[in-house]
Amino acid sequence: MNIDQHWLTDTTRCVTSNFDDRFDSTDISLLVIHCISLPPGQFDNPYIDQLFCNQLDADEHPYFKEICHLEVSAHVLIKRDGSCVQYVPFNKRAWHAGKSAYQGRERCNDFSIGIELEGTETIDYTEQQYIQLVAVISALLKAYPNLSTQRITGHSDIAPGRKIDPGASFDWQKLLGMLN
Repeated sequence: MNIDQHWLTDTTRCVTSNFDDRFDSTDISLLVIHCISLPPGQFDNPYIDQLFCNQLDADEHPYFKEICHLEVSAHVLIKRDGSCVQYVPFNKRAWHAGKSAYQGRERCNDFSIGIELEGTETIDYTEQQYIQLVAVISALLKAYPNLSTQRITGHSDIAPGRKIDPGASFDWQKLLGMLN
């Protein structure tokens, strides 16, 4: 896997309008791991793409009435089967972190890349997801010199008390072991 003009190669693109310019496009120095499933606990459907592209129909599921108005995105989604979708080029600011801080620095969207894993905080992620996550992170580490394996964190760590993902089901030791 490679990155060409801030897009992953050999990856599905589902371009959203939910992004804007970074204040400093060279300041990409944090990777944030998230999880998402829509409706909660359900996988392998079009709803994440629809949410990130402002096309989620509130009448499709009761939960969607609560979230269909949100304008959110991530740079990348890794599905349960390991397939990957990119929504925002890496040099742009995706809207994934919300109110957040990392090592005293606020507004993590300004300097981070958001990677969503299709899943929940309580269901184990798949082997295919870890393999693809390692491939994505490895490509990002090569392309963006301010990133490192020491600057990978969870959404729960940058928004404590507000977010709990990727949750206890995410195996940080496994990820770091696979990256080394």
